[in-house]
Amino acid sequence: MTELTVGALLRDWRRRRRLSQLDLALAVNVSTRHLSFVETGRSRPSAELVLALADGLDIPLRERNTLLLAAGYAPRYPVRPLEDTAMDPAREAVQRMLDAHDPYPGIVVDRAWNIVLANTSAAAITAGLPDELLGPPANVYRLSLHPEGLAKRTRNFGEWAAHLLQQLRRSVVLTGDPGLAALEAEVRAYPGVEEAVASVPASPLERAPLLLPFRLDLGNGTELSLFTTLTTFGTPRDVTLDELAVELFYPADDESARLLGGRGSTASALN
Repeated sequence: MTELTVGALLRDWRRRRRLSQLDLALAVNVSTRHLSFVETGRSRPSAELVLALADGLDIPLRERNTLLLAAGYAPRYPVRPLEDTAMDPAREAVQRMLDAHDPYPGIVVDRAWNIVLANTSAAAITAGLPDELLGPPANVYRLSLHPEGLAKRTRNFGEWAAHLLQQLRRSVVLTGDPGLAALEAEVRAYPGVEEAVASVPASPLERAPLLLPFRLDLGNGTELSLFTTLTTFGTPRDVTLDELAVELFYPADDESARLLGGRGSTASALN
């Protein structure tokens, strides 16, 4: 396979972002002529121009390293494991978020939406699922959409699956990651997923809820209704940190708040 040049990679990212050469040139204060020369390989960009173009295209840090290598420069962004001592402040920060959020569920995911950290309440939600879904690593999309996972206990599965697939599509477009594209193809092929999404009726926006809840059947007529938030690091300079996100779940109604109200109550409600 022919290795792509930095110009070809930049052109691919520009087209993926649906920007013209003029749009990108204006955004990074470079002439369209010079940008055209870079994309066609007639001009070798400096490392600073590569990074400026990457910034204008909102390219993730991992792919910025790839662009620098393609242009003949050393990568600028380290890729440290989360267990590295240099990561202690960041790791401790997200762990504090998870601990403080208990008894509400909370998880930390990487770019592929593999769960790298979870609090006790989040672990209780997936208790009893097949080992092959629990990993390691456990993946949010596989856990949520596989017919032997949470799919069979999700009361609004069509709506929730549509939300998850839309979120996954955004991740694929943002990163261009072939692994994420393969994951999307995998989960869309799970039995019942596409049918469930297609069965969701369109509802007027004025009647739609403010937040789409995740409605989990706990058995005996009991339902846990949750909405989620995502938190990312604001100024990451490490690829691992750039790709981490903290997903926190909150009760969407009074009954769910009551079920989650006491420490350890999630585990007891699910068992």
